Amino acid sequence: MTASAAVALLVLLAVEGATILSLRQLLPVHLFVGALLIPPVALKMGSTGYRFARYYTGNREYRAKGPPPAILRAIAPLVVLTTVIVLASGIALLLAGPSSKDTLLPIHKVGFIVWLVFTGVHVLWHLFELPSPVRADLARHADLPGRSLRWMALGVALTGGLGLGVWALSYADSWTSTF
Repeated sequence: MTASAAVALLVLLAVEGATILSLRQLLPVHLFVGALLIPPVALKMGSTGYRFARYYTGNREYRAKGPPPAILRAIAPLVVLTTVIVLASGIALLLAGPSSKDTLLPIHKVGFIVWLVFTGVHVLWHLFELPSPVRADLARHADLPGRSLRWMALGVALTGGLGLGVWALSYADSWTSTF
């Protein structure tokens, strides 16, 4: 679940990042993808949180895999906190409207910069290990427990994200008219 959600997030975050390069023209896409990210991010955090809880409550299977590297354990709270700050400030900006730019936009921008640093370390650390679990989960012959449920959860998260993205577009006009 964690790896599949991570791949989906990498694609969505790449699109979101590309919008920053030409935000004036791509603001509706930025708003759409930013809102779309919320359910898949929640799914990834839930999956990672579940693994965290299983490990620290002494589950034998999770203990056998061992803890994440110390650096990842150290930055994990910052990845989570800055992710919440960026998404929450983005939604707050969306709802409050352009008149909130002076107060909320700096929070969103600084949160993004800090998020980029810590999440960049996290992503780079895991990047090359992603293909193996995703490939195993996609293999037709694989009989992995919970496989259908994992893919259904990711599908539901992406579908919910599409709904949030469409909702976010309803705020795009007020923002594009101020640029």
